[in-house]
Amino acid sequence: MMLRRLSLLLGLVFLVSLTPLATHAQDKVEVFGGYSYMRFNNSPSFNLNGWEFSGQYKLSDWLGAVADFDGHYGSPFGPNTSVNTFLFGPQVSWPGRVSPFGHILFGAAHASLGPVTDNSFSVAIGGGIDTRLLDHVYWRVIQGDYIHTSVFGAGQSNARLSTGIVLKF
Repeated sequence: MMLRRLSLLLGLVFLVSLTPLATHAQDKVEVFGGYSYMRFNNSPSFNLNGWEFSGQYKLSDWLGAVADFDGHYGSPFGPNTSVNTFLFGPQVSWPGRVSPFGHILFGAAHASLGPVTDNSFSVAIGGGIDTRLLDHVYWRVIQGDYIHTSVFGAGQSNARLSTGIVLKF
């Protein structure tokens, strides 16, 4: 009888101790994936379509660390063209049913024009709005970024617009 009460008590303590972990772990990680459009501002400028994937670890309710990757593709002048960015940095957000956010990200860009490729430093400044669809499923209504790259010996001031699904864990 005493052993049964002790095991019941230990089980109850164990379950109660998990409760703060479960509530603390809620919405600590966000994963976004979706469609992305880029206006590549070169001479001449052209449009590219592609994808964007990002992950965020929330350090607090309003501050997170983001890793952002994208790929944009097209054939505006004949040869296949692609631009990929690999960006990292802080993001601030306003938590809620509708959640605006802003970020500044730093990293690298890789561009190819047919067989010719180049890499450069890249920086992105932007933000967007997420809105809740279900408990842990959000729709990124829009994300807009100014992305500066310097591939092929010239600076580019590019615009990127994205939309897609955000999962929060």
